[in-house]
Amino acid sequence: MRVISGKFKGRKLQPPQGDAVRPTTDRIKETLFNILSSKGVTGETLVLDLFAGSGAVGIEALSRGAEKVIFIDKNPDSIKLVNYNLNHVGACESSYELYSVDYAFALKKLKGKKFDVIYADPPYNAKYEDSIVFLVKKFELLADNGVLVVEHNNETRFKTDGFEVDNRDCGYTQLSFLSEVKE
Repeated sequence: MRVISGKFKGRKLQPPQGDAVRPTTDRIKETLFNILSSKGVTGETLVLDLFAGSGAVGIEALSRGAEKVIFIDKNPDSIKLVNYNLNHVGACESSYELYSVDYAFALKKLKGKKFDVIYADPPYNAKYEDSIVFLVKKFELLADNGVLVVEHNNETRFKTDGFEVDNRDCGYTQLSFLSEVKE
């Protein structure tokens, strides 16, 4: 695992131990950021990394110029790993926040913030996708042109009411880009 682009380019990240956490591959990170760029979501953005794991996606966002990334994971070992990786790449402490809490609690507490990117990579078999989409909409967490990205296996289906959806297949994995429907 490594940072692909930006100011931390080439720096290696410590992967999670064991198989409890499934890190996002470099190929999927590259696809993710290419698509976000094509949608005009670049530069000084506010990013929420739900189910952060190793922090690879949020660290990639910081490397590419995100103003701030908030990392959420309820597993204390994952938060320790994210913190280690942030320190290892030399991320400025004012550019991130880390919280070891459940995703639903975090989304409720973040009400009022407007994120340019919310990246959710829940455990594939947990079936959190419907809840994530519902809570992001309920608490109005997306900025005007913000994007909710859900990483999931390509067989998973979930409700996307009120969102325009752009699905991209990456082998066994699918990235779903959700933007609020403009009225």
